[in-house]
Amino acid sequence: MKRLLLFIVLPAVVLFGLIQLVPASRTNPAVRADLQAPPAIKALLKTSCYDCHSNETTWPWYSKVAPVSWLVVHDVNEGRSELNFSEWGTYNTFKKRHLLKEMKETIEEGTMPVKLYTYTHSKAKLDDKSKAQLVRWITESMKKLPKTLKGSKPKTR
Repeated sequence: MKRLLLFIVLPAVVLFGLIQLVPASRTNPAVRADLQAPPAIKALLKTSCYDCHSNETTWPWYSKVAPVSWLVVHDVNEGRSELNFSEWGTYNTFKKRHLLKEMKETIEEGTMPVKLYTYTHSKAKLDDKSKAQLVRWITESMKKLPKTLKGSKPKTR
């Protein structure tokens, strides 16, 4: 038993302590151009989406403990790069239309918010009524976007 403690548990504890010295950069940059939406929609988005898709992330306690912190920071950075509600007003018409379409699809498919997130944030889970409400708002928002892109053509490769 002493050998187990000496050769497995002690090194594991030391390694766990050492990896705490490798910080994860938890940031919340300034909100530049937040999405404007009706209060009910905004509340749904803040509860279910904003932690990963805005600059208003509420960092939970486990986001300070490596190696989980590295995963959380990675997921938030990836979410912000795909869609950032805090930058919404800076997006051109083409990008807004594309993101609204993507939002609608992921909500209808039930792939957002991701299941791993809803396990630890049960209030973020969208029920059928909330999904329908968001899909209706997205559909109406897409109709309100200008049909022409007026200088905001998509980049071609």
